[in-house]
Amino acid sequence: MSSFLLNSPLFYYSCIVLIIIISFKWISTTLSKTNKNLPPSPPRLPIIGNLHQLGLNPHRSLEALSKKHGPLMLMHLGNVPMLVASSPEAAKEILKTHDLKFASRPKLRIPDILLYGSNDITFSPYGEYWRQLKSIAVVHLLNNTRVQSFQQVREKEVALMIDKIKNSDGSLVDLNELFFWLTNNIVCMASLGRKYGGSTFADIMDRFVHLLSGFDVGDYIPWLAWIDRFSGLEEKAHKVAKEFDDFLECVVEEHLDKRRGVDTLYSEDQDLVDTLLDVQRDNATGFTFHRDVIKALILDVFTAGTDTTYASLVWSISELIRHPSIMEKVQQEVTEIAQGRSMILEKDLEKMNYLKAIIKETLRLHTPVPLLVPRESTQDVKVMGYDIPAGTQAIVNAWAIGRDPTLWEDPEEFRPERFFNSSTDYKGLHFEFLPFGGGRRGCPGIQFAIVIIELALANVIYKFDLALPDGVKGKDLDMSEKYGLVVHKKSPLIVVATSRF
Repeated sequence: MSSFLLNSPLFYYSCIVLIIIISFKWISTTLSKTNKNLPPSPPRLPIIGNLHQLGLNPHRSLEALSKKHGPLMLMHLGNVPMLVASSPEAAKEILKTHDLKFASRPKLRIPDILLYGSNDITFSPYGEYWRQLKSIAVVHLLNNTRVQSFQQVREKEVALMIDKIKNSDGSLVDLNELFFWLTNNIVCMASLGRKYGGSTFADIMDRFVHLLSGFDVGDYIPWLAWIDRFSGLEEKAHKVAKEFDDFLECVVEEHLDKRRGVDTLYSEDQDLVDTLLDVQRDNATGFTFHRDVIKALILDVFTAGTDTTYASLVWSISELIRHPSIMEKVQQEVTEIAQGRSMILEKDLEKMNYLKAIIKETLRLHTPVPLLVPRESTQDVKVMGYDIPAGTQAIVNAWAIGRDPTLWEDPEEFRPERFFNSSTDYKGLHFEFLPFGGGRRGCPGIQFAIVIIELALANVIYKFDLALPDGVKGKDLDMSEKYGLVVHKKSPLIVVATSRF
C-alpha cells in the first residue's frame, strides 16, 4: 500500500504543490520583511540573537551599542524582537506619542509565578483589568490625601532610625540595612497596619526581588525552557511565591479578624489592606476582584515601595560622602531650616531646594530601574520613521539618557546645581529625565517614595557627620553596581556616624 502511494502521480503532485506553497510563503515573508523599514540592528547570532551582547550590566552594554547603532535599535533576544530607545526623542515616541500602542507588557514566566499570573499593576497586560486596577490604586491608595495620612508613620520611623544611629556610639553603621528596614517598616505600616521584621521576612523579600530581576531563557527561546526547570529557577520561584502567599493569607485573615473585633495587633488607622477589602466588599467600581488580586497589589507596593526607595537613599548618601563640599552645603541648608529643633519634619521639606536637587541628581546618575519595565507593542506602529511590528518588546534606557553628554554637561559628575532654576522633574513629562518612567505605565507611587527619601536623607545629614571606616577617603568609596530590576550599590555602605549636636 505504501509503495503504491509513493509511486502514484497524486503523491508527486501533492509534494510539488506543498513545495510551491512553502516557497511562496517564504518568499512573501522575506519580501514583507525586506519592504519594512526596520531600525538599525547589531549583528546577531543564530538561535540566541543578541542575547550575548547584554552582558552583566545591560544598561551599560546597551548604551555602548546605541552609540554605534543609533538611539533607536532593534535587537533580537532569542527570537523575540526588542526595541531599545536611548534618547529623549525615542523615549517620547514610546511613552507619549504611541503610548497606547506600547501600553502592554510582555508575558514573562517568573513574574507570572510570583505575581498571581501577573495580576498586579506592574506586569499585567494592558486592558480593562489593568485600567480598573490602576484606578483603584490611584484613587484609593496613592492619592495625595492617602500619602499625607501616613506622615506620622514616616516621621516616627525616621526618628527610630536616627536613634539607632545615635546609639551606635561611634561604631560601624550599615546604612544599607538601616535604610532597608526604614522603608520596609514604613511600607508595612502603610499597607499592612503593623511592622513585620526579622531575618526570615528579609530573606523572603531578598529572594523575591532577586527572582523578579532574573532572566528566564524560556521567555526568549521557548524550546530551551527546560533549562530554567533544570537549573531550579522555576522551582525557586514557586517556593518563594508559596512562602509569600502563606504570609499574605495570614495578613488578610488577620485584617478580617480585626473587623470582627477579635484581633488587637493592628492600629485603628486604615491601611492598604483595609482599603482593598472595603473596595472588594462595596464593589463600588463595578469591578470584581478576588483575594489573589489584593495580594498581588500588596506585593507591588512592597517591591516598588521598598527596593527602589532604600537603593536611592544609599546612592544619595554615597555621593554626598564622595563630595564633602556638597555635603557641607546641604547640611547648612537643613540646619538653618531646622532652627535647632531635634528633627526635620515633613512640613520643612518644601523649603529644602538644595536637598531636592541632590535627590534629582542622584536619580539621574543612579536611575533605580535603569531600563524601566519592558513594554510590548499591540499594533504595527511607526517610530521615528521606522516600521515596528506588533508584538515587539520595547525598553527605554533611562540610565543612558540620564548620562547623555548631548543633554547634560559633564554627565558623569555629581552636580546638583544643574537642577537649580530648572523645571525638569521626575514625573515623566521631561523625557531627558525618566527615573520613574512615563506615560500611562509610569510609576504611580512617585510621591510616596520621594517623601520617604527626602525625610530620611534630611534627618541623617542634619544629625550626623558621616565618614568611612579606617580613614578611607570619600573619593575612594566603591561605587560599583549590582545589576537587577533595581540597581543597588554592590558593596554595603558602612560608615562611622558622629553626632553634630
